[in-house]
Amino acid sequence: MQTQANPFQHRQSTVRFLESLASGTIRVGTYLVLLAAACIFLTIGYKGAQTVFTPHWPFVNTEFFTEKPSTLYVFEWEGKKVEMSDDRFRAFKAAHKVEDIPAETYAHSAGGILPCIVGTALLVLGSMTIALVLGVSSAIYLSEYSRDWWLLRLIRLAIMNLAGVPSIVFGLFGFALFVGYFKWNVSLMAGWFTLAFMVLPVVITSAEEALKAVPQGFREGSLALGATQWQTIRTNVLPYAIPGILTSSILGIARVAGETAPILFTAAYVVLDRYPWQVAKWTDFFFQPVQALPYHIYVVSSKIPQNEYTERMQYGTAFVFLALVMLISLGSVILRIRLRHKLKW
Repeated sequence: MQTQANPFQHRQSTVRFLESLASGTIRVGTYLVLLAAACIFLTIGYKGAQTVFTPHWPFVNTEFFTEKPSTLYVFEWEGKKVEMSDDRFRAFKAAHKVEDIPAETYAHSAGGILPCIVGTALLVLGSMTIALVLGVSSAIYLSEYSRDWWLLRLIRLAIMNLAGVPSIVFGLFGFALFVGYFKWNVSLMAGWFTLAFMVLPVVITSAEEALKAVPQGFREGSLALGATQWQTIRTNVLPYAIPGILTSSILGIARVAGETAPILFTAAYVVLDRYPWQVAKWTDFFFQPVQALPYHIYVVSSKIPQNEYTERMQYGTAFVFLALVMLISLGSVILRIRLRHKLKW
């Protein structure tokens, strides 16, 4: 007796084979990308930790976190090889009453990165504050007040296109508008607005989607009880959209902190003799240049002769930079999770 074939039995065919091959290729490619990323992060972590940490108490290279970048002097003294930063080398000569000591010099290979950390933190906080205020305000208008017509659709298309514009274009835009036309010069203020405009499309799009995710019943119930539209948005819509808005801020922080081209044109200097708070008038704080971690990495990696001392500074700066971005992003993630647990519907 001949048995009938199961119609639901898996059959091998050319189409299924090609689908399996494509799926396997994508899977292998994904694993290779993850492996490459893991190798990069492990290399930075291993080599950067050798600069940031020390084998003796307090187990942290405090000089690296408390001093400014400076020139490294390498010389022989009493039969020993000595490495000193510029300030310590001058003090050493004065203490030993020596006019000149033959030494090899290496730019940006000594001292620390405190001004770069401070500058990066200021750029991130200032630009994200501006981007969130402008972005959330724009998203509220687009989601709650505007009506659907061709101009609005054109605006949304322009916002989506701006999200794909290269960062160097935003840098040239900021240089032409804020540095040149507004006469802000290379300053913290020019860097804030340039970086804010760069992440504004991401913030607007994410905030608008977060506002649209709030159930329409929340709005209708509030309006039925006599609340105005703004009262409804402020009390019944925005609080529940904040977790989604914080998601956009996390994406913005990662991009703002890692950009080099915009701050190269608008905000950063290679060498500064003072910290941002060392100003004659408080208004000068906003109109002075700063140092930044990504720009410092760019300088020590490509603008000066490479050697073992510059490599030590490169990996140490990259290690701290990644740690700083992770801490800021982690803070935003924790805040978003807490708000999600608190605000449920």
